[in-house]
Amino acid sequence: MTASDMTRSDLRRQADALGPWFHNIDLGHGIWTAPDHFLGDYPRVKWRRFADAIPADLTGRSILDIGCNGGFYALEMKRRGAARVLGLDSDERYLAQARFAAAHFGYDIEFRNLSVYDLGSLGERFDIVLFMGVLYHLRHPLLALDLIREHVAGDLLVFQSMLRGSRAVEPVAEDYDFWDMDQFERPGYPRMHFVERAYAHDWTNWWIPNQAGIEAMLRASGFAIEAQPEAEVYLCRTAPVPYGPGAVYPARSISEQCGGTR
Repeated sequence: MTASDMTRSDLRRQADALGPWFHNIDLGHGIWTAPDHFLGDYPRVKWRRFADAIPADLTGRSILDIGCNGGFYALEMKRRGAARVLGLDSDERYLAQARFAAAHFGYDIEFRNLSVYDLGSLGERFDIVLFMGVLYHLRHPLLALDLIREHVAGDLLVFQSMLRGSRAVEPVAEDYDFWDMDQFERPGYPRMHFVERAYAHDWTNWWIPNQAGIEAMLRASGFAIEAQPEAEVYLCRTAPVPYGPGAVYPARSISEQCGGTR
């Protein structure tokens, strides 16, 4: 049943039955899925700030949306004509929301219950990979970026993360002496803040980078930053992985990491 043949009360009832929603999606008929979102009209309010940085015509392109939540970004990619859109999430409630929204608009979007750690099972690379608002919910964030680069990123990565701490970004030397520790105190040095319990009433917030930290992590995983169209959003292209065997999988053995000795 699409928007044209569903009554307003039916639409409201079905959307509410799938709630609560984190993505505030305009379903038409004056129905929004999360009208009281604490961040306002989210994520549309963020999308408007960087939407022009993504091609308006995605005809023939393949899109992977990792951590698709209620499907807002997957819907936007399909609206731009993407040929194939695959959304992944490990929460069945979010997947149910996303499937409902896609069916409501008549969009052919595939959704699967997979996490970022399962990317190797896809056996497919995508023209554009969206990785929006997921990294800080992960216990192993650098591994996630490595897996995206190794298995699914064909060209463009659209990345977003919550950032906290200094927005300064200072040049980092190629190496430091063991006794040189001053750089760790500088605000522009790459840093990840660890959340032991909860942040913003959310126990799934684990690691929150500063700006220098997230930019360093993207580069270390083999992504070249092309633009930062919004404060928390980066457009990246795939690039050579800078540290060779140390950043690909399977991981090196203990003896290899120790130079052949133990």
